[in-house]
Amino acid sequence: MKKRLRSGYTTGACAAAAAKAAALYLLRREYPREVEIPFPDGIRRRLPVNRIWQEGETTWAGVIKDAGDDPDVTNGAEILVGLKPLPNGKGIDFQAGEGVGTVTKPGLPIPPGEPAINPGPRKMIQEALSEVAENNLAFKVIISVPKGRELARYTLNARLGIVGGISILGTTGIVKPVSAEAWCATIATAMNVAQALGIREIVLATGRTSENAVGKILQLPEEAFIHMGDYLAFSLKEAGRRRFNTIHLTTQWAKLVKAALGFDQTHVRHGIAGPKEVERLLKELLPHKKISFPEANTARETFEIICQREDAQEIFKVVVEQAGWRLKTLLRREQRLCYHLISYAQEVILSRCF
Repeated sequence: MKKRLRSGYTTGACAAAAAKAAALYLLRREYPREVEIPFPDGIRRRLPVNRIWQEGETTWAGVIKDAGDDPDVTNGAEILVGLKPLPNGKGIDFQAGEGVGTVTKPGLPIPPGEPAINPGPRKMIQEALSEVAENNLAFKVIISVPKGRELARYTLNARLGIVGGISILGTTGIVKPVSAEAWCATIATAMNVAQALGIREIVLATGRTSENAVGKILQLPEEAFIHMGDYLAFSLKEAGRRRFNTIHLTTQWAKLVKAALGFDQTHVRHGIAGPKEVERLLKELLPHKKISFPEANTARETFEIICQREDAQEIFKVVVEQAGWRLKTLLRREQRLCYHLISYAQEVILSRCF
């Protein structure tokens, strides 16, 4: 039986729980081992509290992030929230502590100069604090993540213009394992940043290999390079909704074949593009040629076999054109699509614009 993957909590939900724990200690001298907070879906959930302590005028509480079965870089990190009363103030003043980033570029949900604490977490924190402080909300809320600066190196924060640490995220408060929503949100956010910076030419890459290869021939700013993973159709549709003039698409052979076959999503769970599928595609596109792969076991092996043929460039060209013209329909008519086929040696072997 296939194991059901376990959901977890976002950094925003953990921050809201830590904020409530700190408020309970500050205002009621309670030391809860767990706190119950409201989530955007209307359900109340309980999160364990790791520790609470007083440091001068600031009350701190920490919650360990449990991301469930999602491979999240912040899983196991302690999300710390410090509360400091504002005697003459009203509302909440959010501040980035150690390991939490600051926004420096436009295009994100939070304006430049603000701590990288997204609107969803801000609202969750406010609601959690309101349950303790009621109408007397007047706090400086400091969020800190030990080693957050190091963890940020494994995220896209630097490219998005978030410096100094991680972001406090979460629209729903729930982390879904290997979430398509999270991937798509990251792609859309990266495009928003690029557009806000006035970038009109972007690169959609399936991974680091294809990005690095095309980066050798395209002199574009870092923010123009966007990791789309397997979300081919989604990424192109999102690009079509924005003011980009040229969209560069860069993949290796296996994903090119899937694009030519009509796949909108190129992950293996959405379908296989093995030797039989490659052979069928080439027979449709090049019926006058004899192309077969009786000994091949993978799409990559078919690529290596084709590379040994004198007509390799012709074969690659017709497949790129098949994929390119199909994918071009996902963009606006005036937008240009350039497809770059990348070898497994990380070199651009064919480029074609549509």
